[in-house]
Amino acid sequence: MADIETPAAPYLEETVIDSGTTREMTLNMGPQHPSTHGVLRIVIKLDGEIITDAKADIGYLHTGIEKQCESKTWQQVVPLTDRVDYLSNLSNNLAYCLAVEKLLGLEVPLRAQYFRVMLSEITRINSHLIWLGTSAIDLGAMSVFFYCFREREEILRLFEFFSGQRMMTSYFRIGGLALDAPRGWRKWIKKFLDVMPSRIEMWENLLNENPIFKKRTQGVGFISLEDMLDFGVTGPMLRGAGMKVDLRKDVPYSSYDKFTFDVPTQTSNDVYGRYLVRMEEMKQSLRIIQQCYDGMPEGDWTADAPKIVLPDRERMKTQMEALIYHFKIVTEGFRVPAGDVYQAVESPRGELGYYVVSDGTSKPYRIFMRTPSFGNLQSLAKLFERVPIADSIASLGSMDFVLGDTDR
Repeated sequence: MADIETPAAPYLEETVIDSGTTREMTLNMGPQHPSTHGVLRIVIKLDGEIITDAKADIGYLHTGIEKQCESKTWQQVVPLTDRVDYLSNLSNNLAYCLAVEKLLGLEVPLRAQYFRVMLSEITRINSHLIWLGTSAIDLGAMSVFFYCFREREEILRLFEFFSGQRMMTSYFRIGGLALDAPRGWRKWIKKFLDVMPSRIEMWENLLNENPIFKKRTQGVGFISLEDMLDFGVTGPMLRGAGMKVDLRKDVPYSSYDKFTFDVPTQTSNDVYGRYLVRMEEMKQSLRIIQQCYDGMPEGDWTADAPKIVLPDRERMKTQMEALIYHFKIVTEGFRVPAGDVYQAVESPRGELGYYVVSDGTSKPYRIFMRTPSFGNLQSLAKLFERVPIADSIASLGSMDFVLGDTDR
C-alpha cells in the first residue's frame, strides 16, 4: 500500500529558523476553547514557551445589533440591548434609556432612579460572580466556581421575581421601569444583603492567601497604564493599575451622586490586583444596595409622559384617552426630537457608552455602542508580550470580556 502523506494540522505551524532547528511556532487558541470564555480565537506565536506575538480574531458572535436597532421603534430597542453584554444586561438597558431620555428631555422619578441603581449594582455583583467562578476554575479552583454559580442562581431568581425573566429582563424602560417593584421585594433584597457579605468573605479566605492562587496571579498579566490608555482600556483593569476612575463618581447619573461608596484601586497592575479590585467592588455594591433599601423613596416608577410611557393596565381598560395612547405607542411608537447624544455608564467591565442619533422619527437613525470589552481586548497583544503560555490563561481571564459585548 502506498504511503499516504498526512497534512499538517491547520492550527499548528512551525517556522524553521536555521537548518534543522525549530525556533518559532504559531498556535491557535480557540475559538473552541473553554479558557477564552467564549468564541474568541487567538493566534499565538511562541518561542519555546514564551509568547512573542498574539492577535485576537473576533467576529464569531457578530449579531449586527446596532444595525437592527434602526428598524425598531425606540422602545423596541430595549430587548436588543439586553443581548449585547448578556452578563450585565441591565447596564445596557440603563445606558440606552438614559441616552433616549436625554434626547427627550424626560425626567425620571426618583423611585425609578433608585431601583435602577439598586438593580444595576446587583447586576455588577452577578457579572463579577461569573468572572470569579470562571477565572478560578481556569486556575484549578473548582470549589470557587460552584460557590459563585450558587450565589448567581439566587440573583437570577431575584431578577425573575422583579421582571419575570432570569437573564434578558428588559426591566428598565424609556421613562422609568417596566413595572413597579412587586410586593415582597424588601424581603428578597434583605435576604440577599444578609447572605452576600459572608459569602464574599468565604471566597477571600479561600483565595487571598492561597499559595497556588498567588503564584499563578501575582506579577502575571502586567500592562503599562500608558498602553491601557492608548488602547481604550477602562474599568477594573485601569483601577488595578492605580487609576481612580469611575463614571459613577466622575460623571454621576441616575442619582448615583446621592450614594456613599468608595472606588477601590490597586497598584500592582497584575492579575492579583484586578482580582482584589473586583472583590472590593462587590462589597461597595452591597453598600449602595443597602442605601437603596434603606432610603427607597415613594412615588411613581415611570415619568408623567402619556405620549411616551405606556399607561398601566387598569387605566388602559377604564379610560379612553389611556387606551388611545397605548394603541398609538404600541403600533407607531413615539417621536424623538432630532439630535444626537452620548451617554456612558460604569458597567462591570468599564465604560459602556451609547451614541444615539435621532432624525425626529419614531425609529433611531443610528445607534453606536462603545462597549468596554472591545476596548479592553485591544490590549491583548501587549498583555501577552513575553508571557509564558502557561500564564496566558490567567492574564486573559483577568480582562473579564464578553464576546457579545465585543462583536455586537
